[in-house]
Amino acid sequence: MKTMLVFSAVYTLVVFFVSARAEPNKSKNCNEVRAAYSSKGFNVNDVPNKGVQGAPLKVCPQGFSCCTVEMEEKLSQQSHSDLKAPVSQLSTTLQTTFKQRHSHFDQFFRELLDNAEQSLNSMFVRTYGLMYVQNAELFKNFFQALKRYYISGSAAVNLDSMLSDFWADLLERMFRLVNVQYEFSDAYMECVSRHTEQLQPFGDVPRKLRLQLTRAFVAARTFTRGLSLMPEVVNKVSTVSASPSCVRAAMKMLYCPYCSGQVALKPCQNYCLNVMRGCLANQADLDTEWNNFLDAMLSLAERLEGPFNFESVMDPIDVKISEAIMNMQENSMQVSQKVFQGCGQPKPSMAFRSRRSVKETGFTGRFRPYSPDARPTTAAGTSLDRLTTDVKRKLKQAKKFWSMLPDTVCAGERIAPGDDCWNGTAKSRYESVVIGNGLANQVSNPDVDVDITKPDTVIRSQIAILKEMTSWLKAAHSGNDISIDNDEDGSGGEESGSGCDSPSCETDRDIYFSTPPNPAKPRGVPVVRQPSTDGGRMSQGSVALALCGLALALLAPHLR
Repeated sequence: MKTMLVFSAVYTLVVFFVSARAEPNKSKNCNEVRAAYSSKGFNVNDVPNKGVQGAPLKVCPQGFSCCTVEMEEKLSQQSHSDLKAPVSQLSTTLQTTFKQRHSHFDQFFRELLDNAEQSLNSMFVRTYGLMYVQNAELFKNFFQALKRYYISGSAAVNLDSMLSDFWADLLERMFRLVNVQYEFSDAYMECVSRHTEQLQPFGDVPRKLRLQLTRAFVAARTFTRGLSLMPEVVNKVSTVSASPSCVRAAMKMLYCPYCSGQVALKPCQNYCLNVMRGCLANQADLDTEWNNFLDAMLSLAERLEGPFNFESVMDPIDVKISEAIMNMQENSMQVSQKVFQGCGQPKPSMAFRSRRSVKETGFTGRFRPYSPDARPTTAAGTSLDRLTTDVKRKLKQAKKFWSMLPDTVCAGERIAPGDDCWNGTAKSRYESVVIGNGLANQVSNPDVDVDITKPDTVIRSQIAILKEMTSWLKAAHSGNDISIDNDEDGSGGEESGSGCDSPSCETDRDIYFSTPPNPAKPRGVPVVRQPSTDGGRMSQGSVALALCGLALALLAPHLR
């Protein structure tokens, strides 16, 4: 009898404790889930008042649940947005950063071109007055061609040909004037133009300036093109749609804790990493070519700071052209004799009747020295060195952006530290191994089904674009333009440039560049020798005088 009483008491206690433990699940309400669910913008009436045992869910674990199948579908849509949000935010920040840097560089280069043109015009007007104004079109066309090349490259302007034409045109105007007593046919002047390089009437200035302009322009426009490409690539890659299996995995990671009534429970970090690496597997494959592209951008930025410094080439270009003109002034008699020997003796001019004194030409005789402070202010009041220092820092920060996206997303408030986290089935430690980045590694991903045989076509196309841009950047690093652009008129282009294709390019700076990497601006300009006033007089009706007033001022001492 005692045995029966003891057994009955034990049985009663067991039933009591089991009932006590089971009672919370039976009576647990879903108030927290209702509040969290409605905060996402969904109808609170979708959520049952109390948990349901054995709900036929498709994603979340079976058993006690505050979710229905309809709720799962809506939360799956929400998880797609939640998955996209941090990636979009990080991508937008990156796009904004390099859109701004592209704008700064592009504006800076364009203003340098405008300032160089204004500076030359101001100096020559001040020095020659009407004599320059009558020939200003030659220099205006020169700067317009440089601007077109900067914008559209060899698709719009063959830089070598343009520079050759400029010097040939300048030689023709000056040669006619220095030999005003002769008549020259078009065929004769063509002969003169063909021998421009042999004659070297402007000294070594054309050769040096061609090298400087080509390298600086190719580097500048290729670098700005690279900066403009970055936001385009980021935008296209970041908008790639998530796969259904990715959305399913994100739903399980983010909202299955809701279904178990644990709305505040966040995923384990390693669990989050596996989900995000599966979802961003294609993006991670962009990382190698992205980093190669950034390395090429950084190398070209160093060129811009050094031997290919756009600012150091454009800022003193007026002085360099002045130097060339004075070389022609000093060598005009020798140049004329060589032309006569090579092209034949010209016919005397019938219109050559009288000569005008140099004073009547209005020539002032000397350049006025200028100070660097007189230069127009460039874009944003900054220098190329400051711009490149800033952009190099940003380029370095952008390295490994795509492979680090999962780590960036799975950090901070988005995950729970330690073992008190959601592992996909319960609040416990996540036991699976974290897999690597990239599509190939996803074959063993325990949380996302990824078809590694079907790489994303959009991302593959961006990889190809980055490879091509990287090859352009590397060519620009040697001073060569291999890009074919159609920015303006859609016409084809051709390779151009006078760069250096050998490793010695690093050490040839002193040979080809008269300006140092960070040049101090010239303190003054060359002085034109004051001509005597007892020179010969020119015909007032001479057509040559109207064509080349600038050359008249420079070469009057040689008119006998």
